[in-house]
Amino acid sequence: MSWSLILALVWFVVANLGAMVPSRRHHWPFAYGLIAVGIPILGAVVYLHGPWIGLLILVAAMSVLRWPVIYLFRWIKRKGKTKDADA
Repeated sequence: MSWSLILALVWFVVANLGAMVPSRRHHWPFAYGLIAVGIPILGAVVYLHGPWIGLLILVAAMSVLRWPVIYLFRWIKRKGKTKDADA
């Protein structure tokens, strides 16, 4: 197993352990840190193992960080509606 996949698995373990800790701020600072660390790890996985394994890791990470992804899709949808209304 390559170092990039080991880092990805460590990222998943840390993400799941962090989700178990109670938080008053609803884990948002932790999620930002996971995103900042996860993007280079995902890039290394894609570089070393190809886009299909990278896509698999991306989907798994999106399932762990589902709320940031949901808010991103809502923001994109809202921006698309305002551009249609401006035209």
